Amino acid sequence: MKKCAHVPALPDPEPAPLDRTCPECRAAGTEPVQLRLCLSCGHVGCCDSSPLRHATAHFRATGHPVMRSFEPGEDWRWCFVDDVLV
Repeated sequence: MKKCAHVPALPDPEPAPLDRTCPECRAAGTEPVQLRLCLSCGHVGCCDSSPLRHATAHFRATGHPVMRSFEPGEDWRWCFVDDVLV
């Protein structure tokens, strides 16, 4: 089973969300499908089911490795670098 070495380096407590929704979707006039929270900086981005995939774009631009679902009732995390749920 694949493991993630990035979780121990994450800030504790996790960063506060910088927005309530995906600001890039809002600026583009599109609706996010699901929201994700960057656990390095608090950026809120839309998931890969959204047309513009801003959470993945944020990872590619910053290298911030781990995000978590920002949807009510969900607490799973994803490491982009290791391609694994953590």
